[in-house]
Amino acid sequence: MQKLLPFALLITIVIAIELITGWTDTRYYLTQMTMSAYYALLIIGLCVVMGYAGQISIGHAGFFAIGGYLSAALTTRNLVAYKDSAVIRTLDGLGLIVAGEDIYGDALMAVSPWAACILAVVTAGLIALILGIPVLKLKGHYLAMATLGFGIIIYRIVLASEYFGEADGISEVPPFELMPGLAVSGDFGARVSNYYIAWGLLIAGLLLLRNLIDSRVGRALRSIHGSEEAAESVGVDTARFKLKVFVLSAVFAALAGVFLTHYNGGIGPSEASVMKSVRYVAIVAVGGMAHLWGALTMGVGLNFLSLRGVFGSYDDAVFGVILIVIMLFAPNGILSLNWRDYLRRLIDRPKGSESVDGGKP
Repeated sequence: MQKLLPFALLITIVIAIELITGWTDTRYYLTQMTMSAYYALLIIGLCVVMGYAGQISIGHAGFFAIGGYLSAALTTRNLVAYKDSAVIRTLDGLGLIVAGEDIYGDALMAVSPWAACILAVVTAGLIALILGIPVLKLKGHYLAMATLGFGIIIYRIVLASEYFGEADGISEVPPFELMPGLAVSGDFGARVSNYYIAWGLLIAGLLLLRNLIDSRVGRALRSIHGSEEAAESVGVDTARFKLKVFVLSAVFAALAGVFLTHYNGGIGPSEASVMKSVRYVAIVAVGGMAHLWGALTMGVGLNFLSLRGVFGSYDDAVFGVILIVIMLFAPNGILSLNWRDYLRRLIDRPKGSESVDGGKP
């Protein structure tokens, strides 16, 4: 029961935020809170990789972009020219193709949003599996550089590919139809419902990861983080566990990319940039690499401030400074600091701490 108390508190806070913004007639804040929740979904997945498996990834923006771009492309590209192909006929037979006409009366045919979501997430998972098999054999900064290279490749592909809209990205992405009259989109009337959808997905992901961490798999991951050699000596298949958690985090990132893309109605190449990956790593570091609740709190808070434009044109610089400061003074996250002892040392500083000549040391 005690493990469910934090989730109950989180759900209460989510509902309270919606009620307060409704009372104060500031529901437009819900848009930023909704987007922050989707970004936080990626961050808690990355937290498990970094904090529990001990693997540094600077390429998770690439998985976010894979999910968003693939889903956007599948739901916006006209597939009429391929209607006689076996793949399209199969998808159409399964009811996964949406057909219609444009304003000129020409036939339109595209993959339905839910089918595109599944295909995009599965593709991201497969790419993570293929990438992880050789890359996760590396350690430390070698692994970080390899994942950074992957992120750069994805960024250059979406930026240079005409299929993905080049620098303009993909727009007019249709929303998810959850039920008649309820769509995941960014219009004003749907903000409240989308707010609950985003936070419901985030809470479900958090619950899944908490159960994973408290299970036998979580204990194996913590042993890997402590010492891979020691973990292997007691029979832990370190390569298999690292690969599985890497793929899981990629699925979280792709799922966040899909939902945010359909919520915003589009996606651009900035979502795949290296600075996005650095931002995610910085947020995980601030919250605590082995602290899901810290990563969740910082993920929502810092992303909300960024989306509100608080940092202005220095947005990327702020996250870079945050990462440097945390690595220097609080490598385990700000929640690891014992602020009470720190303040007590400042207050109870010995009076004889001055040097003999009267100057301060």
